[in-house]
Amino acid sequence: MHPVNRDPILLTPGPLTTSLHTKTAMLRDWGSWDASFNAITAQIRARLLAIVNGHDSHVCVPMQGSGTFSIEAAVHTLLPRDGHMLVLINGAYGKRMARMVAMMGRRVSVFETGEERPIAARDVERLLRADPSISHVGLIHCETSTGILNPLAAIAAVVAAEGRALIVDAMSSFGALPIDAREIPFDALIAASGKCIEGPPGMGFVLVRKSALEGSAGNSQSLSLDLHEQWSYMEQTTQWRFTPPTHVVAGFHAALEQFVAEGGQPARLARYTGNYQALMAGTAQLGLAPFLDAAVQAPIIVTLHAPADARYSFTDFYARVRDKGFILYPGKLTRAETFRVGCIGAIGAQDMRLAVHAMGDALREMGLSAPPGA
Repeated sequence: MHPVNRDPILLTPGPLTTSLHTKTAMLRDWGSWDASFNAITAQIRARLLAIVNGHDSHVCVPMQGSGTFSIEAAVHTLLPRDGHMLVLINGAYGKRMARMVAMMGRRVSVFETGEERPIAARDVERLLRADPSISHVGLIHCETSTGILNPLAAIAAVVAAEGRALIVDAMSSFGALPIDAREIPFDALIAASGKCIEGPPGMGFVLVRKSALEGSAGNSQSLSLDLHEQWSYMEQTTQWRFTPPTHVVAGFHAALEQFVAEGGQPARLARYTGNYQALMAGTAQLGLAPFLDAAVQAPIIVTLHAPADARYSFTDFYARVRDKGFILYPGKLTRAETFRVGCIGAIGAQDMRLAVHAMGDALREMGLSAPPGA
C-alpha cells in the first residue's frame, strides 16, 4: 500500500511517482563533507551492489546528473582511446549510445534491428567473430523507447566467450528485472536514481568490474565524467569529487530502504507486473493495441498505438488525461503514431485501472468511440 498522493501520478519511465517517505527525506539540508552524508553515500553504494550480488567482483560509483551522464562516464572511462565499440541498437537509446561513442572520437560500429525485434545473441556472436578489433559491446537491456526487453544473459555469455567487454544500459530494468553479476558477466551496468528504485531524478550510478576500472586511468578526456577519478576520490575520502545532489542522494537512500522493506527485486517485479497486466486488460477494452508482442515486452513501459482517427491529437489527449490526474509519455517512434505508459513508480494496479478510466474518458470527450463496457 502506498500513501495517498495528491500530485498527478506519473506514468512515465522517470521521473516517476515517489512515495511520501521519499519526498520527506528531501526536506533536510546536508553538508556534502559531513560524516553523516558520507555514511549515506556508503550505504547506497553497498545496497546497489547487493541488488546484483556484485560485492566480490564489482564496485559502485555514483555520479551526478541524469542516467545519460553515467553512461557517458562509463563509456568514456572504460573504452580505451584505441578501443572499438559495437553498439547494439533497436531503439532511440541505442542510437544515443552510438552517437556518444562517435563524439568521443572512439571507433564505433553498430548493429541495428527493427524496433519490435530483440537483439539476437547469434548475431552478436557472428559480428564479434568477424571483427577481432571490437573490444567492447554496448547493449540496452530494456529499450525505453518501446519497452522491448533484450536478452541480456544470452548476449553477455556470447560477449564473454569471445573475450570482449560488455557495457549495459540497465536504466529501465535495474531493480525490477533480475540481474546477477555472479551469473551474467559485464564490465559495467548503468542505471539511475529516478527509475525502478523509485527515487528522485538527479543521480546515476555505475556498477563496474573493479579490475576493469583499475586499468582505466587516463582513458577519459572529460574532467567531470571521469569514472576512475570519481571512484578513486571516493575511495580515498568517502566524499563526492564535486558538489553532490545532496537532497537527491537522501531521497534515493530512503527509496532504497523502502525497496528492501518491500522485498527487493522480486517484489518490485511482481508489483510492476500487476500494473502491466491491469494496463493491458484496460487498454484492450479501449481498443488500444500494444506496439510490441507480449513475448518481448518488459513490464516497465508500454508503447501503445494511437487511435487511427484524424480527430486524435496526442497533445489534446495528454492534456485531458493530465487534468484527470495522470501524466502520460509521448511516443518515440518515427514510423508509427504511438504514446507510452510507464508501469513503474510508487503505484499499484488500482492506480493503473484508474488511469485507464481516465484514458477512456478522454477519448470519449474527444469524440473517439470506445467499445461498449469500456
